[in-house]
Amino acid sequence: MIVDRETRGGATRLNTWLSHVLRAGVAVSAVVILTGAAIYLARHGSARLGDRVFHGEPADLRSVTGIVGGVRRLESRAIVQLGLLMLIATPIARVVASAIGFLWARDRLYVALTGAVLMLLAYSLFRL
Repeated sequence: MIVDRETRGGATRLNTWLSHVLRAGVAVSAVVILTGAAIYLARHGSARLGDRVFHGEPADLRSVTGIVGGVRRLESRAIVQLGLLMLIATPIARVVASAIGFLWARDRLYVALTGAVLMLLAYSLFRL
């Protein structure tokens, strides 16, 4: 199979762009998580842990609106949760970036396939 240089170069640029999206997403989410952890340790680092009863996350840290509200109040656990949400969103951003790249390259088949993957991701995230 003969692949012309223009197609190969376009694919290389797309792969490079997608790798930058993934790296940036992971790096930014790591910084946010570490910031929240540092704030938590600064405020609660000397607190004694209660190991007899497990307490899950409070209800306000189980929704995006609750997490954003906690981040606005500079609550350390909300900042960590935001970083985790960003980490989860990173592969989804890669799929969106792939769709944009395939649109730009006018590759209808891969736009359709990437769109289907994006719809499946959205369904799995937003189903009740």
